[in-house]
Amino acid sequence: MSQRDDDFDFDFFDEEPSTQETAVGGRVLRRPGPPKPPARPPSGVTPLLRLVGLIAFAIVAVVVLVFVIKGCRESGKEGAYRDYMDNVSGVAHESETIGRELNTLLTEPGVTQSDMERRLSGLAQRQQQLLATAEGFNTPGRLADEQDAVLEAFQFRVSGVRGLQDVFHRTASSTDADKAAEDLSVQAQRLLASDVVWTDRFRDPSRAELVAQGVTGVTVPNSQFLINPELISTATLKPIWQRLHGAKTGGTPGGTHGDGIVSTVVRPQNKTLSRDTETTIKSSSDLAFDVTVENSGESAETSVVVTLTIQGTKSNPKPISKTETIDLINPSEQKVVTFQNLGQPPFVEPTTIKVDVKPVAGETNTSNNQAQYPVIFSL
Repeated sequence: MSQRDDDFDFDFFDEEPSTQETAVGGRVLRRPGPPKPPARPPSGVTPLLRLVGLIAFAIVAVVVLVFVIKGCRESGKEGAYRDYMDNVSGVAHESETIGRELNTLLTEPGVTQSDMERRLSGLAQRQQQLLATAEGFNTPGRLADEQDAVLEAFQFRVSGVRGLQDVFHRTASSTDADKAAEDLSVQAQRLLASDVVWTDRFRDPSRAELVAQGVTGVTVPNSQFLINPELISTATLKPIWQRLHGAKTGGTPGGTHGDGIVSTVVRPQNKTLSRDTETTIKSSSDLAFDVTVENSGESAETSVVVTLTIQGTKSNPKPISKTETIDLINPSEQKVVTFQNLGQPPFVEPTTIKVDVKPVAGETNTSNNQAQYPVIFSL
């Protein structure tokens, strides 16, 4: 073997690290050599692991981003519907207020021709402003048809109120009550149409669309303008017109006036109270009294005030009293006024239930405006 062969280094063999031996007192001590380096993964494994990790991170990031985008879209969609319905709710409630004021105006005693025209003009202007406000709403695309229905309903209300004003103005010097009432009814029909449009073309379809879109917690407002549907009939509008033109149609507006008490029934017993015989009334949480009032005159009456009072006793001296109002009652018509949530009546001791109907303007016979019933409440 040559010298070069002797010098060849076989360092590729995996040998144990060398140790040093030292003899101490006949004993041999071994000193450890340098520590063995940690094992390394085979060449090419580390880049692969890094690639797998990066792919996994990218997948997680994409999934999170999808959920974030979806959540933002859902939140944005719900917010758009909520903002729109909040805007509609504001004008809807204000429009209802105008409707209540119109009901009061038409049924209010003592209103003059000039007052009627002036106040109707004011109500129409307010409703026109609400229409202008609604026209500027930012509407979700899927509710475009429903938004058109809001505008249509408000347009009916504007034209209906202005139409009433126009008829009252045109017939100021007329003596034809039937024709005037017919013309008024035609205009009042627009107010009824506005309520139908609101319900059938805005409220119900909007609710269905919110359900279809999965939007919850958003309220679709209602808006009823015609508080008393009786106001659109010629039978009701004729005496209103006659009352307004009383001085031109022969003195007292609409002829004789008067209301009377027909009967009083206690519920849930459904027992008619007697004015002569004491009635035993079983007290309960749903205790109520139905008072039937009849218009005994020849004219429609408005804002008829009815009061029911349970008189006090020795042990319970404080009376219980409640008042209700009939908006409108036509000649020979009967209406039931219900009194409930009266509180706890006096027990065991006899007492009296008193019913009063406040006399209306021009009423001369008030003998049937009051009734008293002896009763005793039991548990």
